[in-house]
Amino acid sequence: MDGSYDDRDGVIWMDGKLLPWRDANVHVLTHALHYASSVFEGERAYSGKIFESRKHSERLRRSAEMIDFSVPWTVDEIEAAKYEVLEANRLGDAYVRAVAWRGSGSDMGVASAANPVRLAIAAWEWGAYYGDGKSKGAKLDISKWRRPSPETIPSHAKAAGLYMICTMSKHAAEAKGCADAMMFDYRGYVAEATGANIFFLKDGEVHTPDPDCFLDGITRQTVIGLLKDRQIKVRERHIEADELAGFEQCWLTGTAAEVTPVGRIGDHEFEVGTLVRDIVGDYEALVRS
Repeated sequence: MDGSYDDRDGVIWMDGKLLPWRDANVHVLTHALHYASSVFEGERAYSGKIFESRKHSERLRRSAEMIDFSVPWTVDEIEAAKYEVLEANRLGDAYVRAVAWRGSGSDMGVASAANPVRLAIAAWEWGAYYGDGKSKGAKLDISKWRRPSPETIPSHAKAAGLYMICTMSKHAAEAKGCADAMMFDYRGYVAEATGANIFFLKDGEVHTPDPDCFLDGITRQTVIGLLKDRQIKVRERHIEADELAGFEQCWLTGTAAEVTPVGRIGDHEFEVGTLVRDIVGDYEALVRS
């Protein structure tokens, strides 16, 4: 699909029914537009089957609860709607986006308990998130922004407002010719990229940041399982900035990113080596099994 995301053919599921793509709109005084009262999921379908679909639907509802609203559709109803969207748009391999938000209503200040909660699901064809990164290794900047303390935000919700600093970080990275940016957390430990978790290899062991202040991604959990299937030790821990120079390989994981090797972070270079290529292959085989 090409062109603006608001001007395409197809249909979008919205509040229980399929609408023509161009008609799936909200009012300018929608609460979420002003106060970020919105949660979402990014998922991929392979040959018509959404990978870990139910886990995503469950997390969507949990994320909403973390930011103080309830999605008025059950997991089973969300599941049915996602597949209805794929079928109606005749999509096999696709990216699926479910988003729930506080809509327009009688509240237009910070509080919005009286406003209805809405849900939409769209799907479209979307190729490699990092372009040729899977073959060459993505190049990452280091963001000036840090993932905040869980005492300041609901850091384990997949909530729209938490991505503001990610957008700014990615824009800054792209201006430098990078594909993305790595972020530290509020303590100075390695955290993640702007929309993907991160892994490192050193001396036969894999190291990945402890997700104690950011999202523990579903793809991250899947890749940890694949590594353990290969009898590779995975250490989930706090990683100091000065450790970057000692790692041999690096990769990112996420629904959009899938498994993407990293060739460079700032001044630190990494080999696009055998292990990361093997994990790319293992993940591809799993999602299409």
